[in-house]
Order: sequence, then C-alpha cells, then structure tokens
Amino acid sequence: MRRWARFRQKRQLKRVRLAALIALAIGVAALAPGGWVETLRRRWADPLPSQITGSARLIDGDSLWVGLYEVRLKGIDAPEGRQTCRRDGAIWKCGDAARDALGQMIERQTVTCDVRDRDRYNRLLAECRAGDRNLNAGMVAAGMAVAYGGYRREEAEAKAARRGLWASQFETPRQWRDANPG
Repeated sequence: MRRWARFRQKRQLKRVRLAALIALAIGVAALAPGGWVETLRRRWADPLPSQITGSARLIDGDSLWVGLYEVRLKGIDAPEGRQTCRRDGAIWKCGDAARDALGQMIERQTVTCDVRDRDRYNRLLAECRAGDRNLNAGMVAAGMAVAYGGYRREEAEAKAARRGLWASQFETPRQWRDANPG
C-alpha cells in the first residue's frame, strides 16, 4: 500500500513539474522580444495610417476588415448582427440586412478608407469608399444605419422616405447594445 501511495505521489509531482515547465515556456514566449505581449503593445502604439486600401471582409453593417485592419465606419451606427427589428408586424433581422446592404455597396470592389482615429477597441475609425461611393453616407442614406456624429442630412432624407430602418420599429443600435450586453 505504501509503495502505491509513493508511486501516486511521484506521478503527481511529475504532472506539477510539467505544468510549471509549460507555464514557464508560455511566459517566456509571451514576454520575449517579438512575443505576443510586445506585438500587442506595438499594435496599440503604431502610428495611424492616413489611408488604407484593400479587399473588404464584412463584420456587420458598420465594421469590416480592410486588408489587415479592422475598420469601423466613422459617424454612423448600424444594427448589431444579432439585432432584430419589426416591420409590418413581423420580426426582421435588421442586423443581417445592414451587413448585406454594406456588402451590396462594396460589390467586391477595392475599399479605400481615410483613417481619422482609433476607437477604444483599437479599430480604425474611417470614412471609406468603394469606387466613388462613400460607404458611410451610403449606409445612412439607405436607412441601414443611423447618424452617429455625422450624416444628419442623409438620415433626415432616409427617415422622410421611410427607407430601411425607418420603415420599421427599431431600437437604435446603442439602445440595443445597452439592453443586450455581450
């Protein structure tokens, strides 16, 4: 019995040593020059590019990847991906519709963004174009995003014409995020 207890203790000690060795290796890799901690620190400290250009991958109606950069369309706020609205008494997936509208405006064209700032999530805040179409203004004019510090004229026109969100009952994206954290 004692022999078995010693064997189990030795085996447990080996596991603890292995776990400590793995934790040490991860710590060294993270903190070493060029490790992920330095990469993150450098990314936050990188100077803002004035302009980026590339193919786009959609995230939602006001966010996309352009090349290697995550971009948030400045001055607008589109419904979140999971957000729903009501139109003609029925549930409408307005978050998905906003993303699809942005995709239709881009139509596989190269996207060029004039970078203005970074947000608190380190995304680039930018005004973007696909060809000669301003995506920020286009989303608000189509009624698929609300003005959020810009594009008030486009919003007023979309609202008057009852385009997109304005033809439905909806919470602003900010209200929806506040009510649906996570």
